Amino acid sequence: MRRSDKRILTTHTGSLPRPLGLTRLYAQRARGEKVDAAELAQAGRAAMKDIVARQVEAGVDVGNNGEQQRDSFLFYIRDRLSGLGGSWQRRQRADVERYPVFMKESYEASTKKESVDDIRGLPKAIGDIAYPDASEVKAECSDFRAALEAAHNPFTEAFLTAPSPGMVSAIVLNEHYPTEETFLAALGNALRTEYKAIVDAGFLLQLDCPDLAREKHNTFADRPLADFITFGNRVVDAINAAIYDIPPEKVRLHVCWGNYEGPHDLDVELQEIIPFLKRAKVGGFVLPFANPRHAHEYRYLKDLLAPEQIIVAGVIDSTTNFVEHPEVVAERLEQVAKVIGDPHRVMAGSDCGFETIAGRGRVAEDVVWAKFKAMSEGARIASSRLF
Repeated sequence: MRRSDKRILTTHTGSLPRPLGLTRLYAQRARGEKVDAAELAQAGRAAMKDIVARQVEAGVDVGNNGEQQRDSFLFYIRDRLSGLGGSWQRRQRADVERYPVFMKESYEASTKKESVDDIRGLPKAIGDIAYPDASEVKAECSDFRAALEAAHNPFTEAFLTAPSPGMVSAIVLNEHYPTEETFLAALGNALRTEYKAIVDAGFLLQLDCPDLAREKHNTFADRPLADFITFGNRVVDAINAAIYDIPPEKVRLHVCWGNYEGPHDLDVELQEIIPFLKRAKVGGFVLPFANPRHAHEYRYLKDLLAPEQIIVAGVIDSTTNFVEHPEVVAERLEQVAKVIGDPHRVMAGSDCGFETIAGRGRVAEDVVWAKFKAMSEGARIASSRLF
């Protein structure tokens, strides 16, 4: 994992806006409508090639494939795991439920555009979980590698994302394993196939773990904090087992409280989850510090980071169409660098992905790229002061 040796490097959290045509295909497939597999694959590859160029143009140093060949950062995994079947409906977020006017308006807004549903039609675990065929993830890696080579390898470093066992457990209702612990262990063992494929292909692995914060006000909304802490420790155990032979510097771990515009006034505090986050055997963390609910929590980084770990600090908000001023970005980066005492271990990033689920992005595509350019300029300003 590269460090900001001479200047603050820029990256992001993974998902980037998909073309409308590609989003429509994903939405149609999610509704059970017939979609031509070859057409979908071709559209995904074309979007991925384009998104590489868009990142370079916007000043991104450490980029990825934009998750263009997936319908979301998470739901795609349903097609790669065995042992799944049936369906169930996941509950709404507790902070949204307590504001009925907001909940109604948000739901109505979501029905007015093509998108993949994130609540209904989710699978259950009805048999042994496995990852029987790695051909899809290997093809994804191969396509990305070919796009990078065609663009003359424009990134300082490249990464691909994969969901944590805990995040998969949040959308897959367990009706097979006797305990949460064995369920998470089985998911981790299966997902290890994907994790290894990404690293073996020469990319950084970003583990997407919103479960390690968000699930407190979702799955664990009606349960004590202690129960959620136990869950967090079990997820970290499953992650560590899944990446036991992957060098920590090849893995960065993303944690957030959900990529949606909402109250977020039931979010668990970062300092509450630091004890189990510190146990993850990874080379760094990707955390949000731009949104109004968690902007102050950069001050706790001194309690989280080990001396060898880096931080990708979220300095642009992925849920608002405000374009951050470069001076705001620079100030945020300087604050983070001051807390951890070493600007070389700081990278600039986004709070979360800009379209974690196809069609569910809140920020207009042209604004997304303006935000990235502001982030790049802010990183340049901060670098001039810190180096």
